[in-house]
Amino acid sequence: MQTITIPMAQHISAVKARARSLERYKRNRAVKSRVKTFISSLRKKVTDVVRNDSPKDEVFVLLRTVESEIMKAKSKGVLKLNTASRMVSNITHYVKKNLQTYA
Repeated sequence: MQTITIPMAQHISAVKARARSLERYKRNRAVKSRVKTFISSLRKKVTDVVRNDSPKDEVFVLLRTVESEIMKAKSKGVLKLNTASRMVSNITHYVKKNLQTYA
């Protein structure tokens, strides 16, 4: 894991601010990682459906879950609105494009 080097805080408020900053950093990384994991699982599911002729319903359920996770990250302040919207748009376009060629 990458270490963050911040000068040693001299005041109590600076010590607290640094601690809060590190907590946010860890939480934000965890949330972003969770979103990326959901996206990769959706992409894997789409390729499974295309290759193995599996039912499409599971993909659309997972797509709604991924959209929900992205918007949760946005509401927590981890992602900006435009970034979250772009991610949802891209992943939806990916699913529709691949399942359309499959159908």
